[in-house]
Amino acid sequence: MSSRDHKAPYEIVGELARYIVQARDAAVPSAAKDPALQCIFDLIVASIVGFSDPGPTSLRQAAVELYAPGHATIWFADQTRSAIGAAWANSSAAAAKDLDDGNRFAAGHPGAAIIPAALATAQEVGATLDQTLAAIVLGYEVAVTVGSARTTYGSSGTWTPFGVVAAVAALRGTPLGAIEHALAIVGESAPNQSFAGGPSPRIPHPEGASVKEGIPWGVVTGMTAVVMAEAGHTGPRNILDSRRHYVFPEDLRLGTALHICQTYFKPYACCRHIHAPLAALHQVMAEHGVSGAEIDAIHVETHPPALRISNKADPVNLVDVQYSIPFDLALSALHGPEMLTPVTEASLSLPGVRELARKVTLEASDAFAESYPNEILGRVTLTCGDRVLTSAPTPPEGEPLMSWQELDTKFRRATRLALQMDRQQAILGAIASLKAGEMRPLLSQLSTPL
Repeated sequence: MSSRDHKAPYEIVGELARYIVQARDAAVPSAAKDPALQCIFDLIVASIVGFSDPGPTSLRQAAVELYAPGHATIWFADQTRSAIGAAWANSSAAAAKDLDDGNRFAAGHPGAAIIPAALATAQEVGATLDQTLAAIVLGYEVAVTVGSARTTYGSSGTWTPFGVVAAVAALRGTPLGAIEHALAIVGESAPNQSFAGGPSPRIPHPEGASVKEGIPWGVVTGMTAVVMAEAGHTGPRNILDSRRHYVFPEDLRLGTALHICQTYFKPYACCRHIHAPLAALHQVMAEHGVSGAEIDAIHVETHPPALRISNKADPVNLVDVQYSIPFDLALSALHGPEMLTPVTEASLSLPGVRELARKVTLEASDAFAESYPNEILGRVTLTCGDRVLTSAPTPPEGEPLMSWQELDTKFRRATRLALQMDRQQAILGAIASLKAGEMRPLLSQLSTPL
């Protein structure tokens, strides 16, 4: 029996709430400030790439109809709305193309939820850059702590709302008791994602759709929960003490774990489960000088959760492409890795891709299963005529974090189809100002249409 079993009711919710109150008035930990700035930059890249996707386009229209006018920016649309409406729309753009950041211990994407909520709330309350960064850091801390404690897999929309509550409550100065209830409310009210986040085998696999992991609706749930709790609404504050659903360590290490420093950034716009096999493919092709046209078959060894995604060799739409190891490896092998940053409709009909994707086989590796999630590895074996070429066990790129130069490269590559060079330079200039402590140039760029 854990010593937690002898502690007061709603111990975990109480501990999280006390951390939020204490951390919101403290300086941003020096080790976390640069990662927080990088996470903002990386999410803006993902949002530009996802802006014109049908999902975000429809949510921007819905936000105008469903949410009140306000001063929070709907990014790149020359529109404003209430903080919740703007964050909802911006979160959808950030998550649309699967280019947003993630955390492998929580098995999902904190940034696409926490950063839009924090920036919109900061505009609403007039927060400083330092206050905004502090809110983002503690949002990651709370979200990843809860996501990592789940006893079963949950899509990002099921656990990121805890981080949204943390960030928004910090910026709004929400009282301790209301924070406790807001955390409890999202624990019961966040999207359950019972189909997309359900256990394997999922028969049938979910159709590729804009709703994906439920991150935007998780943003709405989290931000709404704060307002509800401030007004007196209550939730079951002992929800996180349920050993059936959560197992927390004895020491949550809140404020010292600095989960934001373990964020991964994606070089490719597809599910993170695909990135280790992609890195392995690129390694073995480069080592042996293999062209895609020479490849007759690809065998992939990976960790078991990677077999949980749909992995369709014949994707119907771009969401299917985001969750397909066979298709993405074939696309990269035949037409170059740049085709994955970003993935476009043209990829669905490029010559040879579907044919090679049907020759990709997947295997769960016991060794890789044992090391996951502390280590993520992939191994690829290529059959090229009478040659059989095998990569070393290979980790994905972009973890933890990237250098500023690597993020600059990612930005230029990912936005090359959406932005002219002068607009790219203007946004990079705004990021430079952000690093120097000035937020207004970035807000100006976010309010300027693409």
